[in-house]
Amino acid sequence: MAWILVVIAGLLEVVWAYFMKQSQGFTRLLPTIIMFITMFASFGLLSWSMKTLPLGSAYAIWTGIGTIGSFIAGIILLKEPVNFFRILSILLIISGLILMKIFNVEE
Repeated sequence: MAWILVVIAGLLEVVWAYFMKQSQGFTRLLPTIIMFITMFASFGLLSWSMKTLPLGSAYAIWTGIGTIGSFIAGIILLKEPVNFFRILSILLIISGLILMKIFNVEE
């Protein structure tokens, strides 16, 4: 269950990061409100998952999902550039997350 919570928390991190961008420096009300609600939920679920998951594993998965998801959202929704080194960087992050899950012996 803790892994599911940390994955949902990571997905919510993507949402709040996207809406932070859309808030234009907190000058647009609705994106700012959505950002704060999803940020609060994301932190809450991360905290809840840390009741059973090790700090390093939970935080690494949470930030990794947020990083990868924000990268994809930036490309798809914001038309950010794609190049070989950006793709390679994300693949390395994904590899690290997979290894973190496979070798998490403290769970």
